[in-house]
Amino acid sequence: MKKYPEHRIIIPRFKEELGFYTTKKRSELMSKIKGKDTKPEVILRKALWDIGLRYRKNVKKLPGNPDIVISKYKLIIFVDGEFWHGFNWKEKKTKIKSNREFWIPKIERNMQRDSEVNYQLKSQGWTVLRFWEREIKKEFGSCLIKILNHIDDFENYNFRL
Repeated sequence: MKKYPEHRIIIPRFKEELGFYTTKKRSELMSKIKGKDTKPEVILRKALWDIGLRYRKNVKKLPGNPDIVISKYKLIIFVDGEFWHGFNWKEKKTKIKSNREFWIPKIERNMQRDSEVNYQLKSQGWTVLRFWEREIKKEFGSCLIKILNHIDDFENYNFRL
């Protein structure tokens, strides 16, 4: 298991003298971006509930405030947004045109934090599954199969003990 890096990426603050400024309109738009209960999260949670899996959501006592925690199976599930968590980052990074000095370190720090959280949770005995929002939207069945495979493996392992 890879230990998380000691060097943390520093995200520059928004400063007008550096060319960063926020209009009221931009501020209003950014405030509407959801961090919890996104459509893909709700779709996944509903499916899990419908098949009888009980969970907790956004558990603050665990690193990273996981989107879904299924304690019975030591399983944590995150549903990550493509922009904020760096999907296809090498390609997308080159396409950021405005405020690159802010957005590139911001997203790279999010990616770094995701690795740190994964490490912390795994070292506490949790299995961590991360799905991109697009996977939930376009490949929902395979996401559900990954979850069910973990549960099946968990039950078979515990049965053998």
